[in-house]
Parts: sequence; C-alpha cells; structure tokens
Amino acid sequence: QVQLVESGGGLVQPGGSLRLSCAASGSTFSIDAMVWYRQAPGKQRELVASITRVGTTNYADSVKGRFTISRDNAKNTVYLQMNSLKPEDTAVYYCNAPTVVLDYWGQGTQVTVSS
Repeated sequence: QVQLVESGGGLVQPGGSLRLSCAASGSTFSIDAMVWYRQAPGKQRELVASITRVGTTNYADSVKGRFTISRDNAKNTVYLQMNSLKPEDTAVYYCNAPTVVLDYWGQGTQVTVSS
C-alpha cells in the first residue's frame, strides 16, 4: 500500500506562485513515475505534469514554461512549483502514483487563483 498526502494549496492572486508537495509513504519502492493531475469544477481531470524516478518530466501544454515538477527520492516527495498562475489554473490538484498493482491517489489540495 502507498499513501499520498498533498499540501501547499491555497488562494493566490493572478501572477502569483505556489508550491505543492506530495509525500508518499508505505511501499514506496513500488513507485516509478509520480504525476500531478487537476480537476476544475465541471471539467474532467487532466494531467498537469509527471516525473519518473530518474527525473524524466512531461508537462501539459497549458502549463509548460510556468510549472516545474521535481522530486526528492530520499524523502519520497514530489513537488509542483507553479509560477505565473492564472485564474484558469484554479482546480483541485491531485497527486498520483501509478504502480503495477494499483493506482494510488492523494486526497487533493485546492488551488484558487483569484484577485
């Protein structure tokens, strides 16, 4: 079993920054890639960014150049640095760890971008 706990969400003005964290515990040896998704009200959940254990990253076009995903394998933690935030970035952000056995999800953290 893997447990994922997100933190770092909140209310920020347009153009501001936030850093989300996702701490994994349990059978973390089974985790390779870690992924951030988000879901805005009335919309489908979408992939934001992913990172493999060796650091290969992938981003949605809508966040390229503004968001940076990173991970600290020693701490079993993945981060999402979000800069130049826009109102359309408002969503619940979820951490995901897909494994061979199960797809693990965190509880989500709310990010609201508003003036």
